[in-house]
Amino acid sequence: MAGEASDAHSVVATIQPAIMLLGLGIAAALASRALRLNPIVGYLGLGLGLASLGMAQDFSGPVVAAMAEAGVMFLLFNLGLHFSLGRIRAEATNIFGFGSLQMLVAGGAFAALFVAFGLPVMFAVIAGFGMGLSSTAVVIGLVRERGQEDCPVGRAAQSILIFQDIAAILLLVTAGAVASGGALAPALGLAAAKALAAFGIAVLFARYLTEPLFGLIARAGTTEVYTATALFIALAAGWATGLAGLSLTLGAFLGGMAVADSRYRILVQTEIDAFRGLFLSFFFISVGLSIDPALLVADWALVVGVTVGMIVLKCAFNVGAALLNRWSVPGSIQLGFLLGQGSEFTLVLLALPAVAGLAEPRLVSAMVTAIAISLAVTPFVSNIGRKLAGRLRQGPPDTKLAGDDAPVLIIGMSSAGRAVADALAFNDIAYLAVDADHDRFQMALADGYHVHSANPADPRSWDAIGIDRRKVLVVATGLTDVSRELTPLVEQRMPGVARIIAVPGPEEASDMAALGMVPVDMSMSAGGERLTELVFAALGRERALPVPSLAHDEPSALKSAA
Repeated sequence: MAGEASDAHSVVATIQPAIMLLGLGIAAALASRALRLNPIVGYLGLGLGLASLGMAQDFSGPVVAAMAEAGVMFLLFNLGLHFSLGRIRAEATNIFGFGSLQMLVAGGAFAALFVAFGLPVMFAVIAGFGMGLSSTAVVIGLVRERGQEDCPVGRAAQSILIFQDIAAILLLVTAGAVASGGALAPALGLAAAKALAAFGIAVLFARYLTEPLFGLIARAGTTEVYTATALFIALAAGWATGLAGLSLTLGAFLGGMAVADSRYRILVQTEIDAFRGLFLSFFFISVGLSIDPALLVADWALVVGVTVGMIVLKCAFNVGAALLNRWSVPGSIQLGFLLGQGSEFTLVLLALPAVAGLAEPRLVSAMVTAIAISLAVTPFVSNIGRKLAGRLRQGPPDTKLAGDDAPVLIIGMSSAGRAVADALAFNDIAYLAVDADHDRFQMALADGYHVHSANPADPRSWDAIGIDRRKVLVVATGLTDVSRELTPLVEQRMPGVARIIAVPGPEEASDMAALGMVPVDMSMSAGGERLTELVFAALGRERALPVPSLAHDEPSALKSAA
């Protein structure tokens, strides 16, 4: 009995930190929402607060560390679910072209800067290119929070982060070779061969095993088996690449990619999402716990200088890389600021004795603290870039607007409007988007959409918009009253145009159908995909690439737009 009591006490002691952090994390998330802050800020603030109270060691056990690692793995698995083989091919230029350019510009610049300050060359190379990395967890979390997964800036950021994950593996291999004193070239070659083998296995799994496996599970008809299978694929893929000496996150991404083309992808994503959000909170809290409050107090000037310098330079280097990649100035600014923080991989690199021992301990500690702080302020920094990009995009009126012969006119860049624009862009079909809502217009501009500020509810704007030259009219504002009033004028001027409208519920759908429009009830599941299907059907075209997911496939998105 005494032994059983001792075992029970041991189990309680082991899981207690995780339970306490779970409760505190809920409170932090609720407080962040009340203050209109990103939950990531709340989690990082909670970790820093606990560290300031001297409780960092109390919450740094193996259970918390495992849950934090699982959160990042689920995040990368979810990212992989949106990167099918077709999309990998479509985004290859961004992944391997833009991604490598960003690393060469940002990482190379930091490395050269460290050499200029007299730091050892090996430290400058490893730490410099490590500083060129950005945080996958923070950036993807922020992109998802904003519904930017399928906008140009969001897609580019995700592609660059995929390449950075590969670069991080090479940096970890380099650091390992330095520690062991072994030859670098064979170690890098072996890592590259393992990564190619892992990618090949993921391709084979996607092509030959995914559909039969989930078909078998579907016949079983047991919901919990779906959950178990989704968790197994996400965790086992990361575990397998970890055993091979690669990163767990690369394996998780490849596992998601293997399921991306499956008809069961949405079901798998639904099962994973709850676990992703739960475990990812532990990662952000752990990052906050890694900040050294004593160092902040005792060496605050150095920490502030390193933090500000790192963020400013990183944003500038990223913007420069985007401009070299022939992005517009506004798009370059938003992307550069979004990727302007340090990376969790860099924290791992700087924690390796072989790397940390090459530089002054005081400097290494300041760099670690600066990276952690940069993760915490990412939402604020990226918002600055987003707003600045929106203002810069507002140049003189586009004189070519009236002559634009794009077949599709999208009215309102709500979540529904963005879903249609993303699908058309993926399939190289031109569209013209207009929005009368200033805030929504600015955000769509900042996110890289081809949108103009105009009010189609005023028929006097129709000539400038060229509305009678369109084949398909998509109304995504939620303003059914305006559509009802304008229907007689539209039918008189454009009798052959297909009019498709996103509505918040079945009652509005019935009203719009009576007016001769094609309504899509966004309160139904997969409303965004149904909307895009109707647009492509009206054009007489087939989708050559997957339709991107709707950021907020729910009626509230349309009601708030109204």
